[in-house]
Amino acid sequence: MDPCGERLDGEAGLLADCRSGDREALRRLYDAYRDRVYSIALHYLNGCAEAAEDATSEVFIRAFTRLDQFRGDCSLGTWLYRLTANACLDELRRRKRLRPADAVAETRADSRTDREYRRVELGEAVRCALDSLPPQIRMTVLLKHFEELSYEEIAKALNCSMGTVASRLNRAHKLLARRLAPLRGELADGDMACSPDT
Repeated sequence: MDPCGERLDGEAGLLADCRSGDREALRRLYDAYRDRVYSIALHYLNGCAEAAEDATSEVFIRAFTRLDQFRGDCSLGTWLYRLTANACLDELRRRKRLRPADAVAETRADSRTDREYRRVELGEAVRCALDSLPPQIRMTVLLKHFEELSYEEIAKALNCSMGTVASRLNRAHKLLARRLAPLRGELADGDMACSPDT
């Protein structure tokens, strides 16, 4: 069972059971998609677990209360990705209103070696570059490179054309290349694996 844009086995039956209020069906739906939704939210919301939990909860509240609006013209996973994108944008707006203007992240001193420290530093630079992308472009990058969705699946999830997906990815690659240009040698030397967890 791959909830990444493909239909779940028995999706129509599961939806019918969910729409009729079957709690076990709602639990199966939640269990099938919760980790994927949380992963996207965590990446999109700058690695903030609390914000990702809030967004994930909101996605499933919206999904369970709006199941009657699901038309079935895309997979359930694609529909949930669309809800996830919207919930993440809402969470970013909410947190931006709550954040004091002069909030500064504290740096931690630790006992890492120079190489480990530089690896973390580079990872933070990559994450910062991703975070600097406009929200719609960032979500497109996350769905393509972290969730490995096709252009068609991304277009359905974000309610845009495949041309728009291609354009956003092209723009993202140019913006990231420009932002990370000073680090190009360090990123290419194999000292750091560019992954969402670094």
